[in-house]
Amino acid sequence: MPCVQRLAADVSRQTLASAFDLAYRSCLPMLFGILVTDAFVELVDAAAKMSQFELWGMNFTCMVDPLMLYEIPPKDCVLPLLSKILGYCIVAASGIVKLPQILIIMKSRSIKGLSKTSFEMEVVGFTIALSYCIYKRIPFSAYGELVFLLLQGIFLLLLIYYHSTNLGPATLVKTALYCALAPTLLAGNVSENVMETLYASQHAIFFLSRIPQIYDNFVNKSTGQLSFLTNFMVFGGCIVRLFTSIQENAPSSIILDT
Repeated sequence: MPCVQRLAADVSRQTLASAFDLAYRSCLPMLFGILVTDAFVELVDAAAKMSQFELWGMNFTCMVDPLMLYEIPPKDCVLPLLSKILGYCIVAASGIVKLPQILIIMKSRSIKGLSKTSFEMEVVGFTIALSYCIYKRIPFSAYGELVFLLLQGIFLLLLIYYHSTNLGPATLVKTALYCALAPTLLAGNVSENVMETLYASQHAIFFLSRIPQIYDNFVNKSTGQLSFLTNFMVFGGCIVRLFTSIQENAPSSIILDT
């Protein structure tokens, strides 16, 4: 290559710094062009593969083919595909949605202003909701965030118990009952009527779970260690999940729950 030969000749009579400067000016643009070309080729190959195969239940054929012809993809293709993508984005983001609240508690070593009852009821609600979705065999992209929300909710509750000074026997009883019943629900070892009844009740559970926290905020005139970022992310996720639930033809009970 001309640039390599030129570099070899100059090294013998220039300092190492000058040689590097020459390599930067003469070879780097060419290398950059090669990388861009390779990236473009890989992108075209990936688009061709996506036009023939499905990825995580998402069929890109109806999207890629019109774009290759410089046409706008049909609405019936864009909305379901967008719903799938947003669904997986929610699932991915749910893995960190409660992280700000966890970090606040661990950093301050305090649960001031946090309602233990609210977090307990939230864990119960997430358990019922997740059990129902698994029982109904709903697509994972339509409920996957419940898995991570439940795990984070349980971890948060354990943190609250750890930093609490007034647990008492009632907490042990509630914990034992949850550990005994939750696996049965998640495994779907209950009748359909029981599952439908529990899922109907979880709407009230989530609603009522906010009341103790609201009351504590009102009495304390402060939100204490409650994380605004976590609650804002949960609210945004609910708005997006409403759209994806409608697109996924989820049962009306799930749409109303969202």
